[in-house]
Amino acid sequence: MIRQRTPLWGWVMLLSGALLVSLLLSLGTGAVALPPARVLRALLNRADPALRPADVAIVWDLRLARALLALLVGAGLAGAGAAFQGLFRNPLADPFVIGASGGASLGATLAIVVSGSGDGAAVSVPLAAFAGALLAVVVVYLVAAASGGDATTSLLLAGATLSTVLSAVVALLMLLNDRKLQEIFGWLLGGISGRSWEHLALSGPLLVIGLLALWLLARPLDALACGEEGARSLGLPLGQARAAIVVAASLVTAAAVAASGIVGFVGLIAPHIARSLVGTGHARLIPVAALSGALLLLLADSAARSVAAPLELPVGIITALVGGPCFLWLLGRGRQ
Repeated sequence: MIRQRTPLWGWVMLLSGALLVSLLLSLGTGAVALPPARVLRALLNRADPALRPADVAIVWDLRLARALLALLVGAGLAGAGAAFQGLFRNPLADPFVIGASGGASLGATLAIVVSGSGDGAAVSVPLAAFAGALLAVVVVYLVAAASGGDATTSLLLAGATLSTVLSAVVALLMLLNDRKLQEIFGWLLGGISGRSWEHLALSGPLLVIGLLALWLLARPLDALACGEEGARSLGLPLGQARAAIVVAASLVTAAAVAASGIVGFVGLIAPHIARSLVGTGHARLIPVAALSGALLLLLADSAARSVAAPLELPVGIITALVGGPCFLWLLGRGRQ
């Protein structure tokens, strides 16, 4: 098979090259289209007299930070998805499996409801989403730890239950605050529209740190993916290893949803693509899944800006419309 012939560095180089080309094309995509040559000149020399000031502003002030954020969010969701799928030994697990999306949704909704307009409100929403996601994960973990049963099953059940409760609270807040219904609904659909260097500085470092932590936890993930009994026989401290994986993956997920809202399917599909390329070892799987997720979300964001230009679609709609059928195809292909 291809994954046996091509080493890890080969896939990393190939996906990195595709990312660079996609980034260059993405910076020229939008209501004002720019050719790749002009984008490259703006990136390499902002003071080039042959460039229009508007072109430099579009590339540097409007699109570059957004594109870099899309790369990091896609990579983070994919890495967290790969980690949760290994931890729970479930190929259908995604980054939101233990309540992060419900907590982030409630935090962002509360911030939108209580905040006014202006720059402060724009910053408070991602911060509230980040805090809500982390708080929900902490509650789920504490409930699972106190249950006394199988830790993996308890985490799944507690996460599903809390997500349902938090979604109901979000729906209630939307009904009671119909004047801000469109703003709340837009955030819940997911998107990177209007994101700036400030948002990148807020979420970017957390995404990078969390991904590096997940990569360093590759060996415990490999052991846990074989089952808890096998991991225990290898001398792995299950409680500490599980807690470290949950913390790292939840940190990445919280930072991602704080930046982009709820973006589905990237964290579900990218790990499956990576497994078909490099196998199931997490030391190889996590970096390739991260690169695949980054490429998927960057392409989805470019499509969201160009499909109905000058109108921008929420990127969550694009990932759902494309990711759903792709995932069904992957399931069918795997069964064959």
